[in-house]
Amino acid sequence: MKSLLGITNVIYALFVLFALNACNNSDPTSPSAPVINPFSNGGTERNMIVILSDMHLGADLTYAECKNNVPHLEKLIKQIKVSPNVKEIVIAGDLIDEWFVPAPVNTYQGGDQLGFVSRLASANSGVFAALNSIIQEGLILVTYVPGNHDIAITAASIQSVLPGINQVRDNVLGLGTYSPAGLPKIAIEHGHRYNFFCAPDPISNQTIAPGTIMPPGYFFTRIGALASIQGNLPPGDTTPVVYPNTSGGTSQDLLYRYWKDWYMTLNMFPISNRFDENLIVTNMNGFTGTFKVNDLVPYQLDSGGFINVNLYNGAQDNWESRQTHNNVPVHIDAPIAIDSVNSDTYTDYQASMQYFMNPNSNKRLVVFGHTHIPKISVYQNYINEKCIYANSGTWIDNNPNLTSMHFVVITPQDVGSASQTLVKLYNFENEVVTKMNENSLRF
Repeated sequence: MKSLLGITNVIYALFVLFALNACNNSDPTSPSAPVINPFSNGGTERNMIVILSDMHLGADLTYAECKNNVPHLEKLIKQIKVSPNVKEIVIAGDLIDEWFVPAPVNTYQGGDQLGFVSRLASANSGVFAALNSIIQEGLILVTYVPGNHDIAITAASIQSVLPGINQVRDNVLGLGTYSPAGLPKIAIEHGHRYNFFCAPDPISNQTIAPGTIMPPGYFFTRIGALASIQGNLPPGDTTPVVYPNTSGGTSQDLLYRYWKDWYMTLNMFPISNRFDENLIVTNMNGFTGTFKVNDLVPYQLDSGGFINVNLYNGAQDNWESRQTHNNVPVHIDAPIAIDSVNSDTYTDYQASMQYFMNPNSNKRLVVFGHTHIPKISVYQNYINEKCIYANSGTWIDNNPNLTSMHFVVITPQDVGSASQTLVKLYNFENEVVTKMNENSLRF
């Protein structure tokens, strides 16, 4: 009898252990794991807003940053289409990548921007077909806001491959901030407006490239793309060292700070070419020449003497005017802007500074892309109300030390009830939806 009871207890213990293990199985690929439907609000109302950004689709898949993830993006868009609850898709910048092109490559291949965009749409035909199917059906609004990698892509070029898409643009090319219909306390923009390397620059280089708005980050990205395809070859040159010009005043101090940015980035992304080589082929957005790395990097003839630069000469001095042109509400001091070009957290902080702590803003929910770092953060505004900042991450194949294939879903609160506006951040890696974070507030 005791033996039978002991065997029964052992069986019961094993059963409990098995049950606990099953309940604790958090593997999202497990057949027993619950399937998440991020595009369902549990009812019949069509009110959900899906935000995607930083797809970085390229015209040439041999070097495009998003290649392996393209079929997964297409599949997600098709899932969005069949949802009875999704009201809108917002593409928050860097859909089309005109920057990540290796330096020696002629981006337009002797043609123009319309031809480039057409080739890009063909190379990513599944994604564009899926988006166009949604646009043509008319049940879900598709909205596009420009980013820095598509900063010079015109409205006509976007319409040529996505006819009927809703475009939200500032009165200047390369920028846009969007508040969905009926939701004035939400602001969606790419986030590059506040970055010295990435915000439109219609002031510098006008004698060299009339009408250009390309900021320094464009040239850095061309160099970075070359470094990527060269695959960490030994560097072909070294960045000339510049020393502070202590008697040169504010302008020289800013140019020294700018040199430090280039020194750091060129050492992070080494190329095998010499810096005096005619290397960077442009033929776009006002530029017609082929430029050297040395054209971009500040230099001085005498140690501690006058610092000079060929391209973007004076950019350190025109930052204030550039911010006014770019509709920056709260201006950023030039030393801070130049020192923060590589700071993702500083870009995130702009959501608070430009919106939540700005008495002229009523925004309570802000979504950026740009940094490729998906997150949801809570802030207090200038009158101590809860505010939410979300970053929609990226879809590039390799997002160092982070996941990829992110999207944000906003479900607005019901009018006349005590419900909350829900903000959820998701990941679609391996075509499995994983909720990364969520928060809520009531306007």
